Amino acid sequence: MATPEPVVGLRRKDVSLAYVLLRILFGISFFITGFGKVGNIGGFANAMVDMFKDTFLPAELVRLTGAIIPPAEVIVGLLILLGLFTRWALIGGFVVMMILHTGITLLKNWDTAANQLIYCLIFFLLLAGVGFNRFSLDNLIASKRGTTDVEKDSTPGILGFAQKLWGKKRSRRHLTTSMDLRRS
Repeated sequence: MATPEPVVGLRRKDVSLAYVLLRILFGISFFITGFGKVGNIGGFANAMVDMFKDTFLPAELVRLTGAIIPPAEVIVGLLILLGLFTRWALIGGFVVMMILHTGITLLKNWDTAANQLIYCLIFFLLLAGVGFNRFSLDNLIASKRGTTDVEKDSTPGILGFAQKLWGKKRSRRHLTTSMDLRRS
């Protein structure tokens, strides 16, 4: 008698755990990056003006950006760390990264640009996987209200996708039959 093949796949609780660990680690990183600059925002902004003096960017725009970025990093990092307003914090972080990436590519600093793209990839993963944000203040608040983002936003695999595409009233048997008809 043959031994059954093990089921290969991702378990929702494991993905949720991995998500929270990545979210916390990334939140700490983003928070500390900004926190290190907040004590000397004026100096940071002036250093940015000096760094961008040979670009077409006006000095006052660079100075304003230099003053806004550190508190934005602190706020976004803290919200991501706590899992509070996570979706909006991740979108805000993406915007911060777009601003920083635009500047660093104007300077043609390709090593830093590559590092920033890693941050953008993590923002993408966290935003795309926000349905796994089970261990968060967002989920705690939503559960006290009687609903969670995970329940509203997620669907069970390909069957859920097909049900959304063709309407929830169709059965699994009907979907299978419809798909078999399209193959022939």
